[in-house]
Amino acid sequence: MVFNPALRIAEPLTNSKIMIEIPNWVIIAGGIGQIFTAMVYPYIRHKVFDWYTDVKNLKPLNQEIAKTYGRYIVGLNFSFGLIAILFAEDLKSQSNLAIAITGLIAAYWIGKVATQFAYYPMYEIPKKAIFKYGGYGMNLLFGFFALVYLLLFIFNVLPLII
Repeated sequence: MVFNPALRIAEPLTNSKIMIEIPNWVIIAGGIGQIFTAMVYPYIRHKVFDWYTDVKNLKPLNQEIAKTYGRYIVGLNFSFGLIAILFAEDLKSQSNLAIAITGLIAAYWIGKVATQFAYYPMYEIPKKAIFKYGGYGMNLLFGFFALVYLLLFIFNVLPLII
């Protein structure tokens, strides 16, 4: 794709020398993983972080804000997963919407990975093996999501800059 300034849209690039091919199965696997994270997030908050006990110590309005943000996280993870499963081919179409969506999701997961390593190590995780290895598994998933969407974003935006 090339950027047509007159139309302010991206148009297909015909002789691209740089190609990144991301198979649909990788995108779909990422989508399944994101839905998985959405499903286990409430369990992790309750069993690993004892989150609800901490939330009870907040003022009522702050309790509701914290719960709302928790629901946002679940909703975003689930929605991003559903988009990946249903629209894998569209996510690599190099359209303006593909650029916007993959850029948004890449920023979300890169931010999650950065936050995970910058702030979460200072918290004490229960010593059970399932939580220890589960934490490693979740971090691998978050890194996988960040990598897949970053590569998709680069693939989508590259024709505009070469």
